[in-house]
Amino acid sequence: MDSLVPIELVEKKNFLIRGHKVMIDRELAELYGVETRVLNQAVRRNRKRFPSDFMFSLTREEIMNLSQIVISSRIKHAPNVFVFTEQGVAMLSSVLNSERSVQVNIAIMRAFVKLREMLSTNKELAHKLAQLERKIEKHDDEIN
Repeated sequence: MDSLVPIELVEKKNFLIRGHKVMIDRELAELYGVETRVLNQAVRRNRKRFPSDFMFSLTREEIMNLSQIVISSRIKHAPNVFVFTEQGVAMLSSVLNSERSVQVNIAIMRAFVKLREMLSTNKELAHKLAQLERKIEKHDDEIN
């Protein structure tokens, strides 16, 4: 099931916008195997399920900045681009009623959890490294 959406793919399709880790509607639609307009239409029909901390529309400037990062040129000329936070991605499974959407959502949620675990591990390692560096500096001072 994890091979349906490898963690590396979710990591590549994750962007930091307005302080939130988000995924773009076009990228999600591709993963779900639906057209972007179908995904966005399902969201519009269920707008109450997607508050601003679950999903938001990008400004023209944000779209242009993102188009420099995203390989697809379709985003540059798109009139509207929606992005979804982790909670918004989780909510998508309730509005996209296909077996694939459920399986893709499960795989994406697992990938988000693994990414958080990796980030936590990296923070712990950075903290331990900083402690070691302080000890080495202290020992260097003592040796001098």
